Amino acid sequence: MLTAKLVLVGCGHMGGPLLHGWLERGVEARHVTVVEPDADIARALGQEHSITVHADPGTIAADLDPDVVVLAVKPQIMDSVAPAYRRFAGPHTVFLSIAAGRTLAYFEGHLGAQAGVVRSMPNTPATVRRGVTVACLNDRVQPEQQRLCHDLLESVGEVAWVEDETLLDAVTALSGNGPAYLFLLVECLAAAGIAAGLPKDLAWHLARNTVTGTGELLRRSPHSAAELREQVATPGGTTAAAMEVLMAEGGLEALMTRAVAVAAQRSRDLGKG
Repeated sequence: MLTAKLVLVGCGHMGGPLLHGWLERGVEARHVTVVEPDADIARALGQEHSITVHADPGTIAADLDPDVVVLAVKPQIMDSVAPAYRRFAGPHTVFLSIAAGRTLAYFEGHLGAQAGVVRSMPNTPATVRRGVTVACLNDRVQPEQQRLCHDLLESVGEVAWVEDETLLDAVTALSGNGPAYLFLLVECLAAAGIAAGLPKDLAWHLARNTVTGTGELLRRSPHSAAELREQVATPGGTTAAAMEVLMAEGGLEALMTRAVAVAAQRSRDLGKG
């Protein structure tokens, strides 16, 4: 059971799943303070979980001494959000960010050089507790604070740590953005099925369930993705014919490589402020 005192800044698409994961792990609602300006979200949290919600950080009790401040707002608005939490910076509190592109140095600049900061990149399967997060930390974070952040992130999926912060840009481009790539794949499969003559509803049903079922097969199988692909692609068969198109020069691998490279560069650009 987690007993830490937490401040969650932003309770949207990622903050919300994190909060629910913590509560499922045994964090008591009375130990969580949420800062969320959206009145509808705030009202729902108060009614469903009896959580204290503030529209802005200025109304947080002056004597609050949180173990973790989780910054779960979009990177584009972090400049106007982070400085308000500088007062918590010190040896007792660690800051945990899930904002793409915002570096450890960026947060040290806004929160002070004394701030212990963990930078992480989860992804949206966290909503169903199947996310994957990669994190790194600055030298102000104590081992017990790293363990606490690990436990908080693990409440919504798997967690890995890296020492080289620059890897977080590629992580963002691959796993952070990856769900969108797969959603697009479903869209493309359905559109291709419709173009081949399938009724729209059937094409969407087949595309959606093929991708979700295949993901579960990959999760459970001891074989690699390449081995599983080869099991499907019988030489001279229909799958092999399709693979000739997808694996040709300039095909799916080249497109994905370009997409991930562009996303990683965008993450680096965000880090430059």
